[in-house]
Formats: sequence, structure tokens, C-alpha cells
Amino acid sequence: MTPPRHGAGAGQDDPHDPRAYEDPGAFEAAVHRLADPLNDPLPGPEPVVPEPVVPQQAPYEPQSPQQAPQEWYDPDGYQRDWYGHQEPVQPPSEASPPAPDPHVPGPAAVPQPPASEAVEPATEVLGRIDAGDPVVPAPRPEPEALTEADAPGGVPDAPGGAPDAPTPPPTGGRAERRRAAKGRGRRRPAPRPGPQSAAPAKPMTRMEARRAAKAAKDSPAIVISRGIGELFITLGVLMLLFVTYQLWWTNVRADQIAGRETHKIQDDWAKNEKTPEKQEAFEPGQGFAIIHIPKLDVVTPIAEGTSKEKVLDRGMVGHYSEKPLKTAMPSAKEGNFALAGHRNTHGEPFRYINRLKPGDPIVVETREAYYTYEMTSELAQTSPSNVSVIAPVPEQSGFTKPGRYITLTTCTPEFTSTYRLIVWGKMVDERPRSEGKPDVLAD
Repeated sequence: MTPPRHGAGAGQDDPHDPRAYEDPGAFEAAVHRLADPLNDPLPGPEPVVPEPVVPQQAPYEPQSPQQAPQEWYDPDGYQRDWYGHQEPVQPPSEASPPAPDPHVPGPAAVPQPPASEAVEPATEVLGRIDAGDPVVPAPRPEPEALTEADAPGGVPDAPGGAPDAPTPPPTGGRAERRRAAKGRGRRRPAPRPGPQSAAPAKPMTRMEARRAAKAAKDSPAIVISRGIGELFITLGVLMLLFVTYQLWWTNVRADQIAGRETHKIQDDWAKNEKTPEKQEAFEPGQGFAIIHIPKLDVVTPIAEGTSKEKVLDRGMVGHYSEKPLKTAMPSAKEGNFALAGHRNTHGEPFRYINRLKPGDPIVVETREAYYTYEMTSELAQTSPSNVSVIAPVPEQSGFTKPGRYITLTTCTPEFTSTYRLIVWGKMVDERPRSEGKPDVLAD
């Protein structure tokens, strides 16, 4: 409504004419009251707007090492994070309004809210927030759209998409409320589809089932390659077992047989000790003597003949006693006592005869006496057909005339039978058993 006009004249027709008011400051007061279009310019005193109380931040004081650390509190920053950006409230001008004219009606007094509905000071609101009471936040501007870099783990809102559901106000402490305020406007990642969300599989027809079963079967090439692989594995296992048998088990069995044969020979000598009779002929495979090589720790029975099955494979040393390779016995006045033995497997009694040096003793024990030889020479390699090495006067041995000699023959290189290794010796002592063992065996 417009204020009533007073007086007459040119200025009385126009309500905006300053001459319509008697007091010179009445016009400016009326215009000041009309500044707010929401207030009805009725006569009355101007409402008094209370000045907001802004909490003062306490000055920073350094803490002593004994004092417990305190959390830093920023009311301005907290209010900005929680309520959003708001324009600061401009305090009213300190200039006092002009005194109202008693003749000019002023704006009506704005009714004040009752005491129960009075606006609470900001300090009380902040105090309740610090105490942990739930406070409904004031309206805030819409947050800007987040990019993928700004929202790790989340997806930015799609343009034109539906807005997220409003999140309830947090009820925890200050740190939790800050995290909730900063996280608003971000869309949570959609849950990944699980096995329950998958659509049920469509049942296959009979033809499809047959095709699937046929495709699941292995092709003939795969079956053949698998069989060949299994065959190779089986052959490898069998070869490993064979090598184990040859290099280990044959030695175990040969040592057992040779040990029993040694005890048998010694028992026969003990029974016939009272009637010692020289025996010149023995049956093939029969043990008649024992060879001692102290340097190699060899104690092995000597059997008649060089049969692989009856003598050599049983861990014994064989005597060349069959024509055309027949050699002399140790008791003969002249001749070459030639022996053969395995270098590898089946007891391997001659495995290390290549370590003998000239002068090393070799003792042959018989029913009647002990015959001691000394190693004189060696032939590292020769052909298996070279039978001259076991002649009465062996060639390449260094002997030039008949005598009482001993010859040891074995295969070389190791684990093969391509060549023969020869070791020769010469008798240096003959002692009857009644006189006891020679010194080289007594040590």
C-alpha cells in the first residue's frame, strides 16, 4: 500500500515528490523502508536484527612435551565443509536510522517470534555439533560432477541420470561427519553380478549333448602320443631298475656267495688237517685257494676254471685251467699261475688292481702253504685275444726266463669289456701252514 499524502500543491499530487512530506528527512526514511519488497511499508518502528555472534578462535599456544596432544579445531572450515559455501552475513550499518516523523506514518512493526522459537546463536549450534548431536544440514549447492581421477573406486554420475538417494545425516564423531560431507555427490560402484544373478543355462538337445560328448573325447593323435610317453616312462623305470641291479644288487649277492665259499674252503681244510694230501686236480667251479691283496683289502676264494656263470659271476676269482689256456698251480716249481676276475659288478674283486705298485704283496693261501708274490709290472691295455700274457714266460712282462710267476687279468675300461688289464708278480716266499701266516698278513 502507499503512504497517505499530506498537504496540497504541485508536490501533493505526486507521492514521490519530496515536497509531499513536511520533514526534509521523511522522504529518505520512507525510501529506506521500501528497500525490502517483502516488508509491508506500514507505519511502525523498524525491526532490530540481532547481530550474529561469530566465535573467536583461541590463539595458538605451543604444548609442552608432557602435555597430551589435542586435536586442532577449525570452526570456519568445519562449518564450510558441513553446510557448504555461504555468503557472509553483512552487519547492519552503524549509522542510526533517522528518527521517525510523528506526522508521517511509518512501517508497521515486524512481529518477533516467541521465545520458544527464537533463533539459536551459532555458538550453541556448534556446541551441539561438538557434543555429537545430530544436526540437519542447511541446503547447500549441488556438488560439481566428479571425474574418474577425482573419484577413485567410484563412477561419475552419468548425464541425465537419476540422482543418488539422499544419505542420512551421520551420527558419529567430527571426523566421520567430515568424511561423510566430503563423500557426498559420489556414486558408489555398482555391485558386480554374481553367480546367482546369472541366467539359468538352457538345456541342450540330444544332438547337442552328443556333439559335446564327442568333442570332449581325446583325438587319436593325443591317445597315441600319450601311449608313447607312458611307454618311454616305463622303459626308463626298467632301465633304472636294471642299472641298480647290475651295480648294486649283483655285488651284494656275489659277496654273500663268495663269503660262504670262503668259509666252506676253510672248514674243509680244518677237517683234513691231520691227513694233508696234495691235490692237483679240481672240478670246474670248485674252490681250492684264497687270494689276499692287503693293499686293496681283498680276500676272495679262487675256483677252478673261468666260467662266467659258475665262477666269475659268483664273486670268485677263476684259475685258467682248461686247454689251450691251462696254466700252472702255485705249488709248481716253474710256471705262471694266471687268474681272472671281474672289475665291475658281481663282487668286482679286481676293480682296483691298477693301483698296485711294484713291491706290493699278493698272497695265495692253499691247503698246504702260503705263497707270497710281489707285484713287478703292469700292462694297462691289451686285446682280449692276446693270450701270450698268460704264457709260462709272459710277453711284455719283463720276465726273460722261466720262474714262478702270477698273472691277474680283468676288463678295462671300467664298466666295459673292450680290452684287458694285466698285472704280473713274482714269487718271493713259500711258507707251510704249520709255520703260521706270513708277516704281510699278520699285520
